[in-house]
Amino acid sequence: MSYDDSRFRGESAYRADEEPAESPIFGTSSYPVSYPYPGRGERTDNVDPPTGYGRTNLDDVFDDPDHGEPGRDRLGVHLVWELVLLIAAAAVGYMIYRDNRPAITGTGLHTLLLNGTWLGLLVLAVGLSLRAAVPNLSVGPVALGSSIYFAQHANGGLLATAVRAGVLALVVGAAIALVSVGLHVPAWAASLGAGLAVVVWIQQQHGTYKLPQGTYHPQPDATLWFAGFAVLALLGGIIGAFRSARRAVGRSRPVVDPAYRRGGAAGAMSVAALLGSSLLAAAAGVTMALQSGSVRTVDTSLTMTGLALGGSLLAGTSAFGRRGGLLGGLLSATLLTLVIRYLEVSDRRVSQLATGAAAIAVGLLVTRLVETYGRPVATAGSDDAQWRTIGPSNGTTDTTVGENGWGSTRPTGWTSPLPASSADDRWGDDNWTNR
Repeated sequence: MSYDDSRFRGESAYRADEEPAESPIFGTSSYPVSYPYPGRGERTDNVDPPTGYGRTNLDDVFDDPDHGEPGRDRLGVHLVWELVLLIAAAAVGYMIYRDNRPAITGTGLHTLLLNGTWLGLLVLAVGLSLRAAVPNLSVGPVALGSSIYFAQHANGGLLATAVRAGVLALVVGAAIALVSVGLHVPAWAASLGAGLAVVVWIQQQHGTYKLPQGTYHPQPDATLWFAGFAVLALLGGIIGAFRSARRAVGRSRPVVDPAYRRGGAAGAMSVAALLGSSLLAAAAGVTMALQSGSVRTVDTSLTMTGLALGGSLLAGTSAFGRRGGLLGGLLSATLLTLVIRYLEVSDRRVSQLATGAAAIAVGLLVTRLVETYGRPVATAGSDDAQWRTIGPSNGTTDTTVGENGWGSTRPTGWTSPLPASSADDRWGDDNWTNR
């Protein structure tokens, strides 16, 4: 394609044997450097971006564009909410101390710490699966089933029985992963079906199973058990604060159509999250059995699932996946444990199902806050409008968005403007249109 020299009114045309004239926008090249449209791929060269757009902004623009918004998630909303959780937990603890001091001191404190440990493990189990956008609703049945199995076979050695209970929980998690990841169907539905299958086994068990005499009891070491849970929650929060880790774990989060497969890396992370979630649920069940010394075959799996889901949402973990705070799991589990204890000592007679439902309701509101105020801050490089209006600022300009998606910035002070080009004269290919 060529232009008649008369169109340029004396301006010299580019010739192959001449050195390219320097452009105020794109350096010494006479043709614009080809940058992909934001969110459509990676740069193919090392040329600096146009004036005013630093490499940091470009890093955000091309930061995994097919797996979520570019840029770093904001953690401020999580920190503020976790401060609210801390204040609420302190207030409930004070009310227990004021009304029934033995319930929160001495042996009562040890009982609270153990309760907080197994409930916190359940909260972490659901929170891990939520972060990976594959919510596991089988944690309650898996925890109760592991507790019953551990009590039934404790004569074979506590450690060996606990390991076998964990392996069985992994089998359940693998079955959920096989269905949800293999077929790419919602994990909440697959895990609910798996949980119902475990409930069928639970209902076939009858009576109360007691651990052997002389079995280890964690009551004297309750502080160490709770500290172990707290360290685990803190490590998970710190790791999840890194942008690369958040994006890797939350890769299955839907971006356009939730039915689209998210790729092999997303599938592998989903499998790992479901397996880890099931293993944490089994650990919670074993802790419950050790604490009580006996296990009744009363089906409380729905209650545990409700409390675990409510606690994870209350912690600030987004119901859509990926986003979560630092200490939310630890604080929400502590708050729920204290609320349940306060309702017991004050003789409120409030069902734990109601407590779980209330936690879920508040947690969904928190999810909306997290999604509203936790998204990455829009940068100049990630704003499509900014990309469409790149051009020189030499006097009066007429900035319009052309058909190819880039801005068409033409000086208006020329004696004779360029004539309108026909369809055959347009540069670029059709793949740039309608982006």
